[in-house]
Amino acid sequence: MLSVENRKWWTLGAVAFGLFMIMLDNTVVTVALPTIERSLDLKLSQLEWIVTAYTLTFAAFMLTGGKLADLFGRRLMFNVGLAIFTVASLLCGLAQSPDFLIGARAVQGIGAAIMNPATLSIITATFPPRQRGLAIGVWAGVSAMALAIGPLIGGLLTEQLSWHWIFFVNVPVGVVAIVVSQLVITESRDTSHEQRPDLPGLFSSGIGLFALTYALIEGNSYGWTSGRIIGLFVFSAVALLVFVALELHQRLPMIDLSLFRKRTFVGANIVILFVGLAMFGVFVYVSLFVQREGLLAYSPTRAGAAFLPMTIIVVLVAPIAGRASDRIGSRWLMSGGLALTSVSLYLFSRLGVGATYRDLLLAMVLGAIGMAISMTPTVAAAMAAVSVEKAGVSSAVLNTFRQVGGTLGIALMGAILIHSANAYADSQRALAKAAGIHPTAAQIAQVRTLAFVHGYSDALRFAAFVALGAAIVAALLIRRHEHLDEADHDA
Repeated sequence: MLSVENRKWWTLGAVAFGLFMIMLDNTVVTVALPTIERSLDLKLSQLEWIVTAYTLTFAAFMLTGGKLADLFGRRLMFNVGLAIFTVASLLCGLAQSPDFLIGARAVQGIGAAIMNPATLSIITATFPPRQRGLAIGVWAGVSAMALAIGPLIGGLLTEQLSWHWIFFVNVPVGVVAIVVSQLVITESRDTSHEQRPDLPGLFSSGIGLFALTYALIEGNSYGWTSGRIIGLFVFSAVALLVFVALELHQRLPMIDLSLFRKRTFVGANIVILFVGLAMFGVFVYVSLFVQREGLLAYSPTRAGAAFLPMTIIVVLVAPIAGRASDRIGSRWLMSGGLALTSVSLYLFSRLGVGATYRDLLLAMVLGAIGMAISMTPTVAAAMAAVSVEKAGVSSAVLNTFRQVGGTLGIALMGAILIHSANAYADSQRALAKAAGIHPTAAQIAQVRTLAFVHGYSDALRFAAFVALGAAIVAALLIRRHEHLDEADHDA
């Protein structure tokens, strides 16, 4: 039998194991995108959907996942979500068409959404306040490490086996995680009052987010002033307003909006939304940059390895940041880390033709330090602002904001990149036509490369601005931790 003290750390290990897998799938696909593009003959918007189908359903169902965890048991829903994710991973690996792959990725996201809120609420229910910062530091470090190491694992599997294996590898890992969690995690749930799923809230928030993301991804294809795109933006706004109205009047809402009376909780969620918006797209578009012919032209494995310094730094720094947030609070760690992240994104935006790995490395090192310093204190601040009974739903809210930010970030950065690249390419074609020049195939390829760089730079500058905004929000809204459960167990 495990002692209570040992069981805590085994529980953390089991939760971290499952978390690593679902967070990995946010970025493991990125370096495989060019290979999948060739294999399935995809357009750029379809490539974006392979990424955002996962992040969108992950975001849309997260709140329901948190409520179900509090209602039926956090260990149970952790395992249910893990089982759905594992089966969907198998289907992704078997995919032979874009639509099938995108659909299976969406199901993966549902499994991750059910599972992910349970990970943080299990930690909050298992660890006393004095150890919670360290445990959350490990949680955030694993999460960030999975995001950073995803491109390397994706590159190795794609180049040495095939892109299908970036999904097949989840199957045995998922099975092992389910077995281990059953053995070491103690069941917990919210017994403070009546609970039930909020289906109207789920429906209105889900379709609102879907309409918004679809409009952002397809805006360049249909035209930003087209009836379809404007209609989707209006529909999204109405659906999300309906969601807020429902939550204000539901007897048992999906989100307890009283949580948003807490200044620190609001600040932490805004910050993590901005961080997701700024950083998720980086892995997608930097991966495309380093593999593009005419630029660094890395292989999938080398492109993934390029992100390895980020992984190492995050693993080393995140737990230290967690302990520091327990001692000195989160505010200035968050603000300073996000300012550093903004500098990193600006450096990424300056990469162009002739860029070297040294240029890439500096941006990655600064970004990794900034992420590691800011992410753990952000989570710690949000969870310290609520009681253990609300851990599931508050964790779900926090992770929803992060995933919504990531989904919107990929879509917005993609929209900026495509719009800016098309504008540059059109201007070059117009100049050539005015001069009576008939460009060669090599010149056309060069214009395409320069157009991509132009769009990429604009997209990364946008991300830098968002990260700087997050730093300002942290400085203005975050306050020192005031644990609502200091009398909790110290076992």
